[in-house]
Amino acid sequence: MRFLHTSDWHLGRSFHRVNLLAAQRAFLDHLVETVRARDVQAVLVAGDVYDRAVPPLAAVELFDDALHRLAGLGVPTVMISGNHDSARRLGVGSGLLRQAGIHLHTDPADCATPVVLEDAHGPVACYGLPYLEPAMVRETLGAPRADHAAVLGAAMDRVRADLATRPAGTRSVVLAHAFVTGGAASDSERDITVGGVASVPAAVFDGVHYAALGHLHGSQTLTERIRYSGSPLAYSFSEADHRKSSWLIDLDADGAVRAERVDCPVPRPLARIRGPLEQLLDDPALARHEDSWVEATLTDNSRPAEPMARLGKRFPHTLSLVFDPDEAPARPSASYAQRLRGRSDQEIAEDFVAHVRAGRGADDAERAELRSAIDEVRTTDAAAEVAR
Repeated sequence: MRFLHTSDWHLGRSFHRVNLLAAQRAFLDHLVETVRARDVQAVLVAGDVYDRAVPPLAAVELFDDALHRLAGLGVPTVMISGNHDSARRLGVGSGLLRQAGIHLHTDPADCATPVVLEDAHGPVACYGLPYLEPAMVRETLGAPRADHAAVLGAAMDRVRADLATRPAGTRSVVLAHAFVTGGAASDSERDITVGGVASVPAAVFDGVHYAALGHLHGSQTLTERIRYSGSPLAYSFSEADHRKSSWLIDLDADGAVRAERVDCPVPRPLARIRGPLEQLLDDPALARHEDSWVEATLTDNSRPAEPMARLGKRFPHTLSLVFDPDEAPARPSASYAQRLRGRSDQEIAEDFVAHVRAGRGADDAERAELRSAIDEVRTTDAAAEVAR
């Protein structure tokens, strides 16, 4: 059976204030054409269909159009909700959509109820595990702890139990939205740390033939059977070196996996350039970036006059300007966003404690209190979203 594995569309998201709706439409055109031209038998979408719980109307219309086109091809689509999606909103009408071959898995309680597909070699059971917020699903899944490894492990135990009741030779596929140990993150994924731990071991997926993962935005192979498709578009400059693609997965009669990357259309390449302003303006080697979206890091010891305007004359698509002087031992002038870049909520809170106490950081007990408070806020926010 041939699958097309994709994830993290983030419909409605912009890139440094650049509207990406046309680029997202181009990707979906490419996806539908790939399904048609490459004889894809099922599409797997591993979460984060939208960028936020209440997406803009234009993003909803784009999603609606994509579903109609996929249904029109007669190719089943199996889709789960991610941590950016509102599971309840995305799941509205799922019963009716199922009749058209669109299978939306948004309820954790249904994680062991597969979509059973058939090919010449027999059945393939596709299990959809939506993003599992530990504190919200622990009781539902009977997990021993409210952390990612425990709840995903409990969900996979249910999957394996159901699979054991299936006819001999049934092949199995799982869709999941999680941070699996060994994966490489970028700046554009939302932090899902709970209890100081964000990742789960790859071994949690033992017993299935293929795990189609979402959440991390870089296409990655953790094992031959466990892969991230990554996002189809770049959503931060940390993804400048990513090759954006989907996975074309062939599952043979014995469940062996053969994978091929299918490149996604690139609306405009990304470039991160660094150096003194005058060097960036004059360096002939940078000519290849003149039509790219650019993040420029200026290393001048003092801020040049009108740097953005001057950069814009050579690099008209400059979107981000960062100051990082070569000779500055400390950076008190760094922007708030710069100081927070790449840091978790826990690290930010601990830095604040050290700042207000003249350098004396949090001890173990205080760090535990901070972690508990952060987890409680996440749980409250998730509960509020469910209630909306």
